[in-house]
Amino acid sequence: MRKYNVAVVGATGLVGTEMISTLEQRNFPVKEITLLASERSLGKELTFRGKKYPVEVLTDDSFKGIEIGLFSAGGSISERFAPAAVKEGCVVIDNTSAFRMDPDIPLVVPEVNPEDIGTYDGSGRIIANPNCSTIQMVVALKPIHDVAVIKRIVVSTYQAVSGTGKEAVEELVEQTKALLSLKKIETKVYPHRIAFNCLPHIDVFLDNGYTKEEMKMVNETKKIMKDPSIAVTATTVRVPVFYGHSESVNIETEKKISPDEVRKILSGAPGVTVVDNPDLLEYPLASEAAGKDDTFVGRIREDESIPNGINMWVVSDNIRKGAALNAVQIAEILIKGDNPD
Repeated sequence: MRKYNVAVVGATGLVGTEMISTLEQRNFPVKEITLLASERSLGKELTFRGKKYPVEVLTDDSFKGIEIGLFSAGGSISERFAPAAVKEGCVVIDNTSAFRMDPDIPLVVPEVNPEDIGTYDGSGRIIANPNCSTIQMVVALKPIHDVAVIKRIVVSTYQAVSGTGKEAVEELVEQTKALLSLKKIETKVYPHRIAFNCLPHIDVFLDNGYTKEEMKMVNETKKIMKDPSIAVTATTVRVPVFYGHSESVNIETEKKISPDEVRKILSGAPGVTVVDNPDLLEYPLASEAAGKDDTFVGRIREDESIPNGINMWVVSDNIRKGAALNAVQIAEILIKGDNPD
């Protein structure tokens, strides 16, 4: 099997370290790995396959000889350095929002639109990784859409603090300690206390009253599903959970589909595990999804307020499937033609 020179940009962040771990766990054919981050991480070392690698400072010259680059260091970093990587013949798989809605750049969830990835041919280009909350939703909805055609999606998300980064995880820990110790609460990452609270505010507010996170779900879903006619509305909420995004999803379909049919469809869908046994109090939990690859779906039931409606509860690890795993899966499909079975 051919092996590849791989770079991880943002290697010391939550997603970057998960990317490194995922490459190792899935035995991706890495020839040499280069770990890149800002000057703040200079001097740090990370382990890959039992060997320690120094973290290097990201520059325009970092991509000489790099064939695949996994980017997860923020949109401004991707906008600045992804073109430099492409010039060197690197295929950039970008986890930020920088290129997602560019009509010339594929936005990919491997279980949904793998045909948009193409094959590695030695030339540089960019493939965009969707928003974490969008990924898990479309993994669950595309198999249903193929059968019954989804007309409208109403989604409310309950998103873990890890989606904001390490500092947010630390803030939740410290605020929880402070509250339980009756000490003063400090807020640095979020505009309000996140411990024992819910914030209906993820990313910046836009002129239409929605947040940027909510409009990401609207626009990305249509692009990935290749159906601009789907009506999508979203409310995204940050909750005091460390890992795992949960979503309440309501869909309206063109033809009627029963909950049992939905369970059957999703039970055979790639990347989906159905956990739906209310009699035994079995349904997807963020605590159970953490660290796992699949998207978990339960609470599947008919929406009795409309003729063709289904409600469901969708849960996935936002750092794993919502970021690192999705990127590595794209890379796996990318090189498949280069490594025929």
